[in-house]
Amino acid sequence: MAQGGRGLQMILEHEFMHQETLLYMMQRLSVRQKIRPRTPVKYFFQPLRVSDAVRIPKGRARLGACFDELSFGWDNEFDQIVVEVPSFTIDSLPVTNGQFNEFVRSGAYDDPRYWRPEDWRWKKLENKRHPTSWVAQPDGWFYRTMFDVFPLAQVARWPVYVSLAEARAYAAWRGKRLPTEAEYQRAAFYGPDERETQYPWGDDAPARQHGNFDFTSWSPTPVGSSPAGASRWGVHELVGNGWELTDSVFAPLPGFKPYMTSYPDYSQDFFDGKHFVVKGASWATDAGLLRPSFRNWYQAHYPYVFAKFRCVSD
Repeated sequence: MAQGGRGLQMILEHEFMHQETLLYMMQRLSVRQKIRPRTPVKYFFQPLRVSDAVRIPKGRARLGACFDELSFGWDNEFDQIVVEVPSFTIDSLPVTNGQFNEFVRSGAYDDPRYWRPEDWRWKKLENKRHPTSWVAQPDGWFYRTMFDVFPLAQVARWPVYVSLAEARAYAAWRGKRLPTEAEYQRAAFYGPDERETQYPWGDDAPARQHGNFDFTSWSPTPVGSSPAGASRWGVHELVGNGWELTDSVFAPLPGFKPYMTSYPDYSQDFFDGKHFVVKGASWATDAGLLRPSFRNWYQAHYPYVFAKFRCVSD
């Protein structure tokens, strides 16, 4: 059980996460091997917004939470720490399929200059030539969703889903880098008044207008489709439409202890220096996981997550 009678919530949240992980595998299957939902699957393609560079001034960010303030949290969410974050500039929108395609077409995707040595070795070993959801066919590039396949040009404004290794290479090509966990927290949950809020848009409960999460859609939507969900700095969809990759190693917060007696190794087995913090949510993430302290994590070379990214600079 989990301390404080939190066992039921632990089971539910774990199931929510496994449901999403199952979809990572299902999307890899041919569309002919899946049964479509009874209700029509709707897609949106129209471009809506252009990315801007948003300057975030130096200030604080809280990582984690106090145990007593949450009805449930995983062990890696405790205890909290407040850190000072230097000023940085962050893209207001995630990188799109169209932008990443420029990276591929330029030849930079196959240029070791833009890859970390360990990432380049993985790319060569896996013969990785493009993002996992892209499909190369004789008549061009295509994009595989859960139930359909579209020309890549048609989904050019959707966020690109890539591994951390691929995101690092793209950022290096642009002369930038990926955000840290602390920078994500500051961009998402603070604002010009320095007040911390429960969600990027404020303290109102998550709703459909705030973003593409909780199965609002069966696929990504064009970046910037949910302006009501923008942070108070003006950074869009930090929650929803895809998890947000960070370049912070997944590690325990000060005061960490494996309080869940039935699952003591839930987090600590992954404090190995190989896993990195992922924040936010995808379209397949339950709304109950949108709390600021929630931390997801994956290895840098795992390419199947519904994970997007954006670039930052100092």
